[in-house]
Amino acid sequence: MTAQDRWAEQLAAWAIPDEILAQAPESPWIHPVRMFTVTGDEPDSPSRRRALDALPERGSVLDVGSGGGRASLALAPPAAHLVAVDRSMEMLAAYAEVAEARGVEHEEHAGRWPDVEADVPVADVVVCHHVVYDVAALTDFAVALDRHAARRVVLELPSQHPLAGLAPFWKRFWDLDRPEGPTSDDCVDVLREAGIDAHVDVWDDPWSARSTLTPEEHARFTRIRLCLPEDREPDVAAALASAPPPGPRRTATVWWDA
Repeated sequence: MTAQDRWAEQLAAWAIPDEILAQAPESPWIHPVRMFTVTGDEPDSPSRRRALDALPERGSVLDVGSGGGRASLALAPPAAHLVAVDRSMEMLAAYAEVAEARGVEHEEHAGRWPDVEADVPVADVVVCHHVVYDVAALTDFAVALDRHAARRVVLELPSQHPLAGLAPFWKRFWDLDRPEGPTSDDCVDVLREAGIDAHVDVWDDPWSARSTLTPEEHARFTRIRLCLPEDREPDVAAALASAPPPGPRRTATVWWDA
């Protein structure tokens, strides 16, 4: 089995069983915009430093799966032109609002990468944070990132699947065991199989232990992700309150020169 096939197979195992999904009162695949917006007090990180190392003064940055812009707005300055790609118009609107307020030249492209790559310019540095676990065809995705980088590509991803922290709650409420893979090591295997000379920095992200959500919002979004009805929200809140507080998340910065 190729590294790409193994990656796709492990991601497919994260699918929610049909009998559970059929009971969901609303889609569990939610991404609250406020969780992805820039607040201005985000800490420095190895991912930012790897991007800065390759970014010229008044250079350009392409942010794929930009969300509210945490990855790329942290690079301006020295970046003078930012390009954001995201599937969510809400995310892109939040991105544009912050970029405009900071006086940074920017453009936004709505759509799924790499479907929209023909409409997107090449940039000095391409950043892509916390996206690849949503990408089954990782080889094509990464090669398209490489095509759009004049100098460097920087990926950031948790060492484990971002939903791994919900595993105890799936077991508690549905008696459902969740997969253990894929991991950031599997991601690197796919890249190297594709001929990409990927380098890895592994670190603990203190920002991941913080939350922009109130306890009530956290319970609501967790309940939705678990496909539970609204009347189970107090049970979810109690389970969250009794769980150990999350520590810094083990994170991988994966980067390569174009």
